[in-house]
Amino acid sequence: MEFVDYYKILEIDKGASEADIKKAYRRLARKFHPDLNPGNKEAEEKFKKINEANEVLSDPEKRKKYDQYGKDWQHAEEFEKAGRTRASRSGQSGQRAYSGHFGEEDFSDFFSSMFGGGQRGYSGGSSGGVKYKGSDYKAELHLSLSEVYSSKKHTLTINGKNIRITVPAGVEDGQTIKIRGYGGEGVNGGPKGDLYITFMVRNDTDFMREGNHLYSNVELGLYTAILGGEIVVPTFEGKVKLKVPPGTQPDTKIRLKGKGFPVYKKEGEFGDLIISYRIKIPTKLSEVEKELFTELSKLNHDGK
Repeated sequence: MEFVDYYKILEIDKGASEADIKKAYRRLARKFHPDLNPGNKEAEEKFKKINEANEVLSDPEKRKKYDQYGKDWQHAEEFEKAGRTRASRSGQSGQRAYSGHFGEEDFSDFFSSMFGGGQRGYSGGSSGGVKYKGSDYKAELHLSLSEVYSSKKHTLTINGKNIRITVPAGVEDGQTIKIRGYGGEGVNGGPKGDLYITFMVRNDTDFMREGNHLYSNVELGLYTAILGGEIVVPTFEGKVKLKVPPGTQPDTKIRLKGKGFPVYKKEGEFGDLIISYRIKIPTKLSEVEKELFTELSKLNHDGK
């Protein structure tokens, strides 16, 4: 396998922090995302490599193995276990004990015997060796609030492979889900690893979301607030009519049951939409309007 420099792909140095890695990944992912570069094969290939690099370097354990073992990092555990077995046998026979460090020649010998069909297997068994689960993968899926209002299919590119998944309605920003068996290949016939997807949900609406509830501010005219009336307000699924009672006060809150956001993995269940009224005070009054307000103020016995 050819060595791939994941640090170079993410344009960071080896001493980069987790925050640096996350920042670099997001910047490059946005730049080379297939949706922003339609038909650009070079950008698509670059995007795949960026995802692969992030999957390794954003995981502290994987990064440690990658830094130590390079291109063979996915087999680090097997290699170390084989080394410990070798050390144990060497100790029993009086030979030099295993130091915990191997050279390039040791790697070649180990992987040749383990994967090249040699006569002796490792870990005291048959030539097939011990089965190990494949590496877990990590990925981010960037969606809008509108896109997660209903269940939809989306395609991710993981290590050069397109994976099509159905994203349930109601997922939250920062939520991570696990998909079994979509990680790296197992070793010696072991099971595949898992895929962990973190959702990054941006708000492309005028609503504010908190869990399953939505919040919005609706401007109410002064005369409607005083006299009452009927207004039309937006919801996520369209507009609805509301009756405004006379004498409605500023910051009055109205709760519309079931007009909020879908509850994750609970078909047909929704949160509420909470509307806060903002009273709009006229700023440009005609002379007639001023006179009328003056008369009204005189009718108010407390002078307020």
